[in-house]
Amino acid sequence: MHTVPGLLRTMREDLDVVIERDPSISTRREGVLHPALPALWAHRVAHRLHRRGRRMSARVIAYFARRHTGVEIHPGARIGRRVFIDHGSSVVIGETAVVGDDVTLFHQVTLGAVGWWNDNHRAPGERRHPVVGNGVVLGANATVLGPVTIGDGALIGSMATVTKDIPPGSRVYAPASVVKSVGGSAGPAGDPVRLLASTGSW
Repeated sequence: MHTVPGLLRTMREDLDVVIERDPSISTRREGVLHPALPALWAHRVAHRLHRRGRRMSARVIAYFARRHTGVEIHPGARIGRRVFIDHGSSVVIGETAVVGDDVTLFHQVTLGAVGWWNDNHRAPGERRHPVVGNGVVLGANATVLGPVTIGDGALIGSMATVTKDIPPGSRVYAPASVVKSVGGSAGPAGDPVRLLASTGSW
């Protein structure tokens, strides 16, 4: 029973973040109708069921959440506190993904695997999806694939595709340009200094 108050507190934080980060929302009552909030709340419940071995119940909740919100979060994914999914449409988060605290995801973000042709050869239980650090921002249609790590405070720009680890405090723009804040400071703010650039996808 001690997990229920923790769940309720986390869900209350989710609502507070919607009001804080979405300028079109002015009241808590309005915030409850935010399009992505039901998906996040449903995942909070489904994840707890999944961890307790009630996988089918968790899957049913995830299925209906996806059907009604357009957000697909596997019940096995670990989602941190104060995560904000803006708009929500077509967001996909895979089973072994880990999303840190204070992360912002815009619409059409994918935290996925690189494909069954690689994943079927992995050891049982091996991670297939990304780890996203605290305070990361993922722009619209950003795609992060495979067991990579996105460092704290990084910004993944719209349309960027990431398949390699990204250092903390970096900025990633499409096509595959990575810059980092002066002095290596975390967070998307600051004057950028080019760290690495490539014509291909990360």
